[in-house]
Amino acid sequence: MKKVIDNIFARPAQYGMVGDGFRVYNYIPGGLNLQRRISPFLMLDFNPSYDFGPSEKLRGVDVHPHKGFETVTIAYKGSVAHHDSAGNSGVINPGDVQWMTAGAGILHKEYHEQEFSRKGGPFEMVQLWVNLPKKDKLTAPHYQSITAGDMGKVTLPDNAGIVNVIAGNFNGTAGPAETYTPVSLFDIKLNENGVASTSIPAAQNAALLVISGNVEVNGTNAPEYSFVLFKNEGEEIEIKATTDSVVLLLAGEPINEPIASYGPFVMNTQEEIFEAIKEFQSGKYGSLK
Repeated sequence: MKKVIDNIFARPAQYGMVGDGFRVYNYIPGGLNLQRRISPFLMLDFNPSYDFGPSEKLRGVDVHPHKGFETVTIAYKGSVAHHDSAGNSGVINPGDVQWMTAGAGILHKEYHEQEFSRKGGPFEMVQLWVNLPKKDKLTAPHYQSITAGDMGKVTLPDNAGIVNVIAGNFNGTAGPAETYTPVSLFDIKLNENGVASTSIPAAQNAALLVISGNVEVNGTNAPEYSFVLFKNEGEEIEIKATTDSVVLLLAGEPINEPIASYGPFVMNTQEEIFEAIKEFQSGKYGSLK
């Protein structure tokens, strides 16, 4: 049975700046009240292709804390560098993914990579926040740096396109990301008239973001920058591109636990949020300049 579409949302009316380097449209939670409906995903920010212009100043987001969840940054165009209070650093280039488990707490900063910033050029990114279950919220912070070459690769028949499997399993091909609860994340690049089909368990929450182009999802048109939310009915998803298109398909098993959130902290109770704030203020997450 085809997975039933709940709603198709157009791109939010206004973008917001995250720091001075990320010009994003917020889809989750935004005005859609989706945070619980789309568990385990807590947030989705999308920076559509935009040229910030060359700059000697490294645009980005200065030092900030995270606790209790994971951040997943997917680079489509441009390059992002990052540092954290545990001494980790790296660069995410087009096609790469950074999967950061904040867990028990960490300080982090991210910004346009130096050479990319000097030259300028199109910049396109997605960042997801993925919740952690209560039993894993205090796990030690760590990273999974997933390069384009690390992805599971599926070449679709009839020159339809390619699927980069970041997490989960697409028609028998597994992605490299290790997750705390079942999560699927598929970067799907379709040529005009190309078709990609897969199945997602009905009990999992699922959605699709049209990064570029125009597609039909189970026979319903989904234009560029739209966000398709599925019901928990049916399993089969067919995506047909009416132009060359890129879509991000995400799905996951819901975490049926209370959510308490405040800015960069996501826990289960308000008391735990207060504790996270105290830890940050007291320097427990280390230091980062």
